[in-house]
Amino acid sequence: MSEGNQLVTIEEISPVKKRLRFEIPWEETRKYLDNTYRIIAKTAKVNGFRLGKTPRYILERYFKDEAEEETITEIFNHYFWEALKEHQLELVARPEVDKQGIAPGESYCFSATVEVEPAFEPEGYLGLEVDREEVEVTEEDVAAKLAELREMYGTMEEVDEETEVAPGLFVVIDFQGHLDGRPLREMKADGYLLEIGSGSFVPGFEDELLGMKKGESKEFTVRFPDAYHHQEAAGKEVFFSARVTNIKEKRLPEVNEEFVRNFDKFDSLEELRADIREKIEAQKKEKADADMRIAMMDRLLEKNPFPVPERMVERQLRSMMIDARWRMEMQGIGPDQAAAMLPEYRDRYKDEANRIVRSFLLIKRIADKENVTVEEEELEARIRDLAIRSGRTSDQYRGELEERDMIDDIRMELKNKKVMELIEAQAVIRPVKKAPAAPEVK
Repeated sequence: MSEGNQLVTIEEISPVKKRLRFEIPWEETRKYLDNTYRIIAKTAKVNGFRLGKTPRYILERYFKDEAEEETITEIFNHYFWEALKEHQLELVARPEVDKQGIAPGESYCFSATVEVEPAFEPEGYLGLEVDREEVEVTEEDVAAKLAELREMYGTMEEVDEETEVAPGLFVVIDFQGHLDGRPLREMKADGYLLEIGSGSFVPGFEDELLGMKKGESKEFTVRFPDAYHHQEAAGKEVFFSARVTNIKEKRLPEVNEEFVRNFDKFDSLEELRADIREKIEAQKKEKADADMRIAMMDRLLEKNPFPVPERMVERQLRSMMIDARWRMEMQGIGPDQAAAMLPEYRDRYKDEANRIVRSFLLIKRIADKENVTVEEEELEARIRDLAIRSGRTSDQYRGELEERDMIDDIRMELKNKKVMELIEAQAVIRPVKKAPAAPEVK
């Protein structure tokens, strides 16, 4: 380091964990301590002395602890960060610091245990061999999409009075659930439209409606699953009273020239089919490209084994868990049940969190080696694009990104994209046909 009489030794606990031990000679320590007392003297108010004129020994009597703590902080901030820079250590989390007190006449010693990014030279990313699925749009693909459109433009029509509730029909029902003789607000609805056979209700509920006719009522009991999201009813029998107020069936239109009139941009069925084929092809190409890039990264990770800092994995895992909990709550799962389920998600996500961190570090190293950078013009263009998509101005969107400290995330996203494009441009891509689906075993 710059101070010839300052000593730092680095102990390698692991390739990604180091312990830095500092020994600051007393002469250097005293300079920092003297400077701290000079600063304190300017504002210290001590009876009997004018501001700025309090003798040092008096200041030591009243401000010793404060002065030493401030000095220790100044010494740490100077020598620790300079050591990281000099030894090219990239910190990934806050250090664990072991500090001692200042003893007059003695060197000041402290240590800091840190996790750092692994140092390695990326290999095998140029000329990488990888498969890419050939895209083919079949008549079955087009037919499946047309079937979806038929469903979208289907109409609900009432059936005759004698029609019984059966799978595939839609019923309009009023119902009320009771638990231990008490009505449950969460299990009451009037005019509820339910597709029989959809499985959207608790298992057994739809079965009880089979065979009923319009205007009929029925009472029955349904046992709820042990893992049901409404904890009060989980694993218990709930008594229901239900009335069928209407029965409907969904009638789908024929796919013909008349059907095409639903779409302003097409003049014929053939134009509609061509548009569907084009969109399916674009979707399949996008998926093939995404699958290829995943395979590409898997191959790169195989070629570049390196350890990852535990705290980086833990940080990524924590982010994934927060997202999982948010999604559970959006599905109506209560906070207590969501918290109980999180350990299972933690085990499930751990390997993926490790892969995400390793991918990030590998791409970063390749970017450094290949001098991949993101210009300010590119960053601003990306922010403008995201702002337009979100319906906000560039200034508004940039302000939100800055407030959430996410500008660097956008920059890293662009850098990652450039690195993957570089790898892909140099890769040996082998087109392969998708293997036919295995026949179902009945």
